[in-house]
Amino acid sequence: MDGLLVIDKPAGPTSHDVVACLRRVLGEPRIGHTGTLDPAASGVLPLVLGRATRLARFLSASDKSYEAVIRVGVATDTYDGEGTPVGPAYGGPCPSREAIEAALGAFRGSFLQQPPAYSAKKIAGRRSYKIARAKARDGSGREGARDLPDPVRVMVHRLDLVGLDGDSLTLRIDCSAGFYVRALAHDVGQRLGSGAHLAALRRTSSGDFTLADALSFEAAERDHDLTRRAIVPLAQMLPRWSSVVLTDEGARRVAHGRDVGPDDVTAGALPYGQAVLPAAAREVVRLLDQQGELIGIARLGKSPGLLHPSIVLV
Repeated sequence: MDGLLVIDKPAGPTSHDVVACLRRVLGEPRIGHTGTLDPAASGVLPLVLGRATRLARFLSASDKSYEAVIRVGVATDTYDGEGTPVGPAYGGPCPSREAIEAALGAFRGSFLQQPPAYSAKKIAGRRSYKIARAKARDGSGREGARDLPDPVRVMVHRLDLVGLDGDSLTLRIDCSAGFYVRALAHDVGQRLGSGAHLAALRRTSSGDFTLADALSFEAAERDHDLTRRAIVPLAQMLPRWSSVVLTDEGARRVAHGRDVGPDDVTAGALPYGQAVLPAAAREVVRLLDQQGELIGIARLGKSPGLLHPSIVLV
């Protein structure tokens, strides 16, 4: 069973819980997710099955979209509603729309984001959240610079304020992989001087897949046949990438991990030189056989006009 299954995760279960359940439902031990959602978050969770697990890193690196509710007035140690309030209580008025828009302006485009202490990032080989939990248990005080993961460069393509209701802001966000909406909530609160935390989060898209493509977790648990029919086959994965269709001999070469060239291609544009290609095409090319099945992922070979299979799926 190979391919991709897009699940609409409800708030509550962890991403690992969803994976474990679908392993039982489908009887397929090789299932993994392509980017976790916090337990309190809901929305698009793409799962890779069988041979498609080898493509997980490409899907994990794709852009994401979210709808987030941020509550101002209270900061928490986890940057969300599950955490413990920190800092002095805010007694001022709710920030105006103008003040909020001004604060959001600092978080559009490319910038260095500080991941939360309660995150899966590593600090000297240890998960950051484990360090944070240990500090909380022994009461060793507030986090310092050495207790936080290194800042990460992120990209926010769109950040819109779409709702303002008392102390709650609703935002729509299009961002790069690795972006922490919890960190955004915390940082906006700091800029407003009021404190803030993430109250609700729903992922509306991940790469090419949206909520319209997703099967509800409840339906996936209940109807095994429906779940199987919802699996996106390998050939339909990574549809925006460049593709070449190989001859039978080209497919055999790929199966043995050997480079392919113009004589091995029956359709599609074979990259000739790295300098003339856009960045996306320089990175990866899908390799299809005569039946249209995805049999591998290639990068440019060391010699012009050749593709080297970096992932073989046959």
